[in-house]
Amino acid sequence: MADALTEKIIGAAIEVHRELGPGLLEAIYEEALCFEFDLQGIPYDRQVPVDLIYKGHPISGHKLDLLVAQEVVVEIKAQKTPVGVVVSQTITYLKATGLKRGLIINFAHDRLTDGVKRVSL
Repeated sequence: MADALTEKIIGAAIEVHRELGPGLLEAIYEEALCFEFDLQGIPYDRQVPVDLIYKGHPISGHKLDLLVAQEVVVEIKAQKTPVGVVVSQTITYLKATGLKRGLIINFAHDRLTDGVKRVSL
């Protein structure tokens, strides 16, 4: 399901991909995407710690790549990772944060639109 915020996020990612192309490290894309968010006035938090709960016990050590406008979890990838694995990871993050929307943006594709996956609960 498309919405204005996820469309802005995807548009910013497309701009980054146009400038840099595929083949770089995830950290480079994350930095560039954050810079593009700044240029476009899109609020975000970077490397947000998230505790997972196991039988009532918090387990730390997980971080969201980006949390946009306190609403959308954004996972950045830069390699042809199996989509199912990343979708499962993103769903776990959504459950842990209580959020409903996530985006997986994989910059490894020649056309970025082929590397964008929406995830929702």
